[in-house]
Formats: sequence, C-alpha cells, structure tokens
Amino acid sequence: MRCARWRRVPLDLTRKAREKSAATYIDRAVQCQLSAHDDGEHYGLLADVGAYGTALWLRWHGTTEVEIVVRPDCPVAAPGPDSEGCCLFADHAKQHTWEDTLEEVSCTS
Repeated sequence: MRCARWRRVPLDLTRKAREKSAATYIDRAVQCQLSAHDDGEHYGLLADVGAYGTALWLRWHGTTEVEIVVRPDCPVAAPGPDSEGCCLFADHAKQHTWEDTLEEVSCTS
C-alpha cells in the first residue's frame, strides 16, 4: 500500500522544478510514492528531468523541511517476460511499486 501523505509544493519550488525539467506543468500537491510509512522522508514525483532515467522529486520530512532532489530511476523490474519496472528512484526504501499486491499502482498517478 502506498503512503497516504500529501504535500503542497511551495511556489518557489514549483518555479525551480519548471526550470530543471522540460515539464510545462508541475502539480501543486504531490502524494508520497513510497510504501506506507509514518516516519522519515517522503517523496512525491514532480517530473522527468529530461535526461534518460532521472526524475525530479519533492522530498519532505515533517512540516518544514522540503526540497527538490534529482534521483535516478530504480533499475529493478518484476520477474517474468512482460515485467513491469519500478516507478520509484534507485535505492528507495521498502517495496518496489510492482510488489504492492494490495492495490494497482500506476507510475503516472
């Protein structure tokens, strides 16, 4: 199950995200894409950076610590011939997105 935490993207970080990516639109709020957890850092996907295999993430901890980080994509794919890739970043904690059997997870939601 995915983390239920959401975070509004501060306006200055929205501008910075547009400058760092080819995206013309950045969501004003993002949901943490990691597996369910209460403590620690949360990561919400903002946009692809443009360089192959990297993305722009909003990282936050608590209510005041928030920043934009660039992370390489997770290279792990599910086993099998029609394997689905993980939609998170390399070296993320806990499960890969395709390991979550309790709900259907989309890389774009």
